[in-house]
Amino acid sequence: MRKALLVGTLSIAVALSLSGIALAFHDGGVAYCGGCHTMHNSQDGQPVDPNAPNGNSWLLKDETPSDVCLSCHTQTGTTSNGRYVLSANMLAPQSEQGAGDFVFLLEDNLNDGHNGHLTANFIPGYKGGHSIVAPSKNLAADPTFTMGPGGSFPSSILGCTSCHDPHGNEHMRLLNTTGPIQDGLYTFTNPAPEAAGISTSSAESNANHTAYQGGMSEWCSNCHADFHNSTHNLHPSGSTLTGEEATRYGIYAGTANQNGGDPTASYLAMVPFEDPAMTITSAGGPTANSKVMCLTCHRAHATTGPDIGRWDFKITVWSEEGVESGSWAMPNPYAGSGADQRSLCNKCHNKDEGDELNP
Repeated sequence: MRKALLVGTLSIAVALSLSGIALAFHDGGVAYCGGCHTMHNSQDGQPVDPNAPNGNSWLLKDETPSDVCLSCHTQTGTTSNGRYVLSANMLAPQSEQGAGDFVFLLEDNLNDGHNGHLTANFIPGYKGGHSIVAPSKNLAADPTFTMGPGGSFPSSILGCTSCHDPHGNEHMRLLNTTGPIQDGLYTFTNPAPEAAGISTSSAESNANHTAYQGGMSEWCSNCHADFHNSTHNLHPSGSTLTGEEATRYGIYAGTANQNGGDPTASYLAMVPFEDPAMTITSAGGPTANSKVMCLTCHRAHATTGPDIGRWDFKITVWSEEGVESGSWAMPNPYAGSGADQRSLCNKCHNKDEGDELNP
């Protein structure tokens, strides 16, 4: 009987694994409750949080959900897989990739534009990312926007659990889906995006990257509404790339090689696009079904580029990266173009001198 139960259990586990149902959250399912919560808001006869003698909300071990998350998912935390979302040193961070790094929220200046080193022109770090609230990490709500730009999400409650389900679900990176989030403090109307993520223990590259397949911009609009709707005269998001844009993406291989790139090997993880057929190893350029999305130009957490830019929208050539501001310099994805590499907007809209499609 025991053997039958064991075989049956293994069969169910294998079936779930093969069906693509995501069970891997912390140690094989939802994390053990005591990892994040206390039973009585006390430990060894003392308050679990001395700053909250009456206890933390939801019986958490720390002041906010984000503080609890970052107790593990920070460079000095307990993560053992080599990936974290908050580095210890903003000038020597974990290589900027994936969603980005919250450490850049602590920078005093992100302005690498002309005269960006002048105090009057400083762009503070909070303008380089989503300002999550985590007092233990000195991370505070955005002091400028009380609501998410274009939407109605309150900045004062923004945290890790605004986007991720702390108890686990079947979506990539445990992204929240339709319905109430944060214990009913807000409601999402659009579902989690279709996507596949790489292992959190591996580094992002052009051949190993998140596969965005659909619904990313719509999901972002849960908080930012129609911020990038074409009626606002802003760069569109969630729109199909034009034939010319797809062609440019495929042949652009940097300022030094604007028209000689191989479309079948042109995918640039720093400028991702959305496609239903995308896989984590896709190497080719856009197809007729490919779309530009919010994460084509922005990361989700924070960067050293103002407005969470995947590249700095204020510089002209890559040699200016990190100079005026003194902040960490983003790596140049087209090292063959050297210091003269220009903005990655050119990946889809090449305006560089020497572009044969735009003489």
